[in-house]
Amino acid sequence: MQAKDGSSEEPIDVVSKVLAITTPADAGRSSAVSRLFRAASSSDGLWNRFLPSDIDEILPRAVAPIEFSSKKDLFFRLCDPIVIDGGNKSFVLERSTGRKCLMVSARELWISWGGDIRYWTFTSDCESRFAEVAQLLRVCWLDLGGEIRSTMLSPETCYAAYFIFQLEEDSGGFQSPVQEASISIGAHVSETRAILKPGRRRTTDPTIQVPRTRDDGWMEIEMGEFLNDDYEQSVRFRFRQVTEMNWKWGLIVQGVEFRPKN
Repeated sequence: MQAKDGSSEEPIDVVSKVLAITTPADAGRSSAVSRLFRAASSSDGLWNRFLPSDIDEILPRAVAPIEFSSKKDLFFRLCDPIVIDGGNKSFVLERSTGRKCLMVSARELWISWGGDIRYWTFTSDCESRFAEVAQLLRVCWLDLGGEIRSTMLSPETCYAAYFIFQLEEDSGGFQSPVQEASISIGAHVSETRAILKPGRRRTTDPTIQVPRTRDDGWMEIEMGEFLNDDYEQSVRFRFRQVTEMNWKWGLIVQGVEFRPKN
């Protein structure tokens, strides 16, 4: 086959170029079309386009070595979470698009009174991605947050941040007043209000976030959303309830997760 510049291209290269402007999901489905598409949809050149451009910087940060036989194999291995940065973050690719998702562990957050074992403790949880979670024993002033670099996420993508948590059966202090969450990047600030423990009487206020149960059994609250552009900058996030000094206890924090907003 003749290319526009007069050079010849193999049919498999042409098909790979076409598939490269689709999505990982489309490329995977195309393998059923014909032998040519099956070969093209497995090529390293194609799947290298679907992997993050900084993948060679991400892999050495994995706590456990990532073994793979091809770029396609690597892509799908990264569709399951891997723990990076000394066990303090979790990285995974969105299977349908290849966009980055990141979770920051509780150990990576700043927590008011988090260093005082009278109020907070760190403990293991077999259902967590991380070795430790933060357990709230008792505080009046609930305030925690953190910061990541925008380059840890996919560019030109709208993201939402989620507070990942569980509540113990005897937890208390989270029905009222409402908790506050915020996300900021550059001059953009996104703020939300939430109730971690709505109880039987669900709020009818559409501006107040209520928890939803995740597939992994944890609960999550959306903290806000933002557009991650091409500029390197800080993404700051915060979750708090400091307006009224009621006692709060029984909260277990796994971390904060950033996912593309679909």
